[in-house]
Amino acid sequence: MESQAQRLRHGGGGGGGAARSTAAARPSGGRTINGGAVRSQQRTSSFQQHNTSTANRGSNIKTNNTKNSNSRLSEVKGNNNKIGGGHNSVNIDNSKNVNVNVSGNKVKTHNRSTVVRRNPRPYARPPYHYGHYRFYSYHPYYYHPYRPFYWGPVWHPWGFFIASLATTAVIISIENQQYHYDQGVFYAQSNGGYTVVEAPAGATVTTIPSGAENVTVNETNNYYYGGTYYEKSGDGYTVVPPTSGTVVTNLPEGAEEVKVGDQTYVKYGDTYYQPVQVDGKDKYEVADVQEDDN
Repeated sequence: MESQAQRLRHGGGGGGGAARSTAAARPSGGRTINGGAVRSQQRTSSFQQHNTSTANRGSNIKTNNTKNSNSRLSEVKGNNNKIGGGHNSVNIDNSKNVNVNVSGNKVKTHNRSTVVRRNPRPYARPPYHYGHYRFYSYHPYYYHPYRPFYWGPVWHPWGFFIASLATTAVIISIENQQYHYDQGVFYAQSNGGYTVVEAPAGATVTTIPSGAENVTVNETNNYYYGGTYYEKSGDGYTVVPPTSGTVVTNLPEGAEEVKVGDQTYVKYGDTYYQPVQVDGKDKYEVADVQEDDN
């Protein structure tokens, strides 16, 4: 069962304000990565059962064999981003062991931090049902266009390549995989430099940027910055997956709008966000996507 979707056109860009607490609206000229401008393209998405792919500029992600509903929901095809032999494709089938290829630089990451944790709090609202899937939320659906948010000049989206790191970067090892962390961004070493990757769940850092948004998850304070969630721990701040029902203000570059029946969600990694309105402000709620038993 397949329905068509239109992903919005979003212009990449460089720069931004020094303050992280506000959006750094990037100019339409595009951000330069090693001399070349990389921009998001206008893409067409479709929601299809039992297969998930998202188009992420300049990267390939492939995993296999998972039972998590959020990672098997849709197939997304875009202009010049075709599954099975296109230029840029993302196939997500698992919560671990992800191969990220950016401009020929192969980077392996572990412990995906966008596989949603189910909220134990019961839902008062009936789910939105499409195909064999149910989308639960605490707030009513309220569509508003997805606009990528930028957290200042030192923040970069997944797939961004840099030849060298700032002296403020620190090394973090988790499950025998080494990462470099700098001001809310995780890097993995690749050929000739470093590539921004999804924050690995379980990684602990001593500090997070001052612009991190405080979000409440079942009476527990979490912190949200650049698409990543953190939980205060004894040693600092630990990367955790999003919990369904969590509401955030902004989503980063690399997300995409996906049409699911009559509703439009925004997909970032393995997470489906439902557009909502809270206290008159446009927000996004982490949806709880469950697959029917039959």
